[in-house]
Amino acid sequence: MNKRIECYGVSSVERPKIKATKKLDLSGDCGQQIVKSESKLALRTHRKTFEKLADM
Repeated sequence: MNKRIECYGVSSVERPKIKATKKLDLSGDCGQQIVKSESKLALRTHRKTFEKLADM
């Protein structure tokens, strides 16, 4: 990707890798609610993709 950016006259910059510092606890009722809501969001966002995969 660096060469692609440099074609436009912009110099590329090395960015530091950021590691996740928080741990998400998915056990219990709160964790179950998080999993359900994120699953519903993914299904709603990518509905056509899942329909095509189901037809295969």
